[in-house]
Amino acid sequence: MMNNKKYKAVAVVLLTLLGVSSGLSGAQTSAGPIPTEGDPEDFIGHSEPLRVVHILDEPRHRTVFKGERFTLLDVQINPGDTTLPHTHDGPILYTFISNGQGYLDGRLSSITRYLDEAYTHRVTNAGPGLFRIIALASFGPGLSEPSDDLPTGLEASDIELENPWFRAWRLTFEPGARHTIISHTNPAFVVQVSPAGALHVKRQDGVIHELDAAGDWAAPMQAYELLNPGSEPVTLVIKEARQ
Repeated sequence: MMNNKKYKAVAVVLLTLLGVSSGLSGAQTSAGPIPTEGDPEDFIGHSEPLRVVHILDEPRHRTVFKGERFTLLDVQINPGDTTLPHTHDGPILYTFISNGQGYLDGRLSSITRYLDEAYTHRVTNAGPGLFRIIALASFGPGLSEPSDDLPTGLEASDIELENPWFRAWRLTFEPGARHTIISHTNPAFVVQVSPAGALHVKRQDGVIHELDAAGDWAAPMQAYELLNPGSEPVTLVIKEARQ
């Protein structure tokens, strides 16, 4: 397990690379400087804020899909806004849509060490645009490797990210391109990550989810096919909550 100081440094470096502040480093209260990260009790006694919340209770982390052992969050932080101190206590898979300075093309990153050591921090968006992540949080034990939980219709050689809790692919479809039936063993989400283009997620029962902007997502939860009905290429991420 990584020690606490090294662990905090990793998180700060990640946020710095994304162009996001991990908190209000210059702010002060009568209790002293407002911490930007640490243990929940480190934030007690400061006038801004008094509440330390779980990741699922942070109001900018909107729960958009909830399973028994996972939650999909649409994290949106407006320019100039700062989150409450919030605590991570399980593995998480980030799909970065934008960081306030522009689109991030669905960059993928997963942190699993939160399961071993909970981590509390704040995030500030300096702007000028919206900071947005489609995050998949796991609260299950993860799967032992190797596992036979691969979906049909997607190639193992094309996996961009994989660990015992998550698996993700990145695909780009030219105009008119179609992908034949995909069927998952695990719960899966399709996220459009390109700002332009359109994508149809057609379930086996005929229901079609229409995506047309970065951050749009679908949860087919049954076999489905993909189609680009537009005139521009579209890029998407497919991510699984392994369980």
